[in-house]
Amino acid sequence: MSNSEIRHIVFDIGKVLIHYDPNIPFSRIIPDEAERQWFFANVCTHEWNLEQDRGRPWDEAEELLIAEFPDRTDHIRAFRGHWHEMVSHAYDGSVAIFETLIDEGRDVTMLTNFAADTFREARKIFPFLNLPRGVTVSGEIGMIKPDAAIYEKHTRDFALAPAHTLFIDDSIANVQAARAFGWNAVHFTEPEKLKSDLASHGIAA
Repeated sequence: MSNSEIRHIVFDIGKVLIHYDPNIPFSRIIPDEAERQWFFANVCTHEWNLEQDRGRPWDEAEELLIAEFPDRTDHIRAFRGHWHEMVSHAYDGSVAIFETLIDEGRDVTMLTNFAADTFREARKIFPFLNLPRGVTVSGEIGMIKPDAAIYEKHTRDFALAPAHTLFIDDSIANVQAARAFGWNAVHFTEPEKLKSDLASHGIAA
């Protein structure tokens, strides 16, 4: 049980509220599994994609890779071109909890590592992302989790009391960083565990 009453609930988005998997379109674009794994390990890597979450424009990101892998130009451009397929569905159980908390009048915000333009698309695909009081999007501000600065900015912008804030994220590193900053934080794995974690902080959902 938390020692402090939770007044603010902060949700991550990817792999908490919506699914994300680049393999969905790329299993068709690069059917050979070994080749596809090589492509994600060496070309469109997690680290490369993270820089778009930090705010790097897609055209700059693409040209950087095309200069190094000119024979992979079509595949590199396909990453952004087929992004909408990567966010294939929402997690209904998580979204139900999220919407219940908002309907009950809880102060809910979102803190996400997301490229600015793809987040605008996500809000159209998943209208529930427009329901909370607000959101901090890494790609719009040039900061990413787990950097302490992004937690500080979200806290300041939304007037949160850290000791009364609960953060929900699928990344252990992001959860640990939130705790180090002074927030309460729980690691998301599936909706039933989230319900249990919320209950341990005195919140029924």
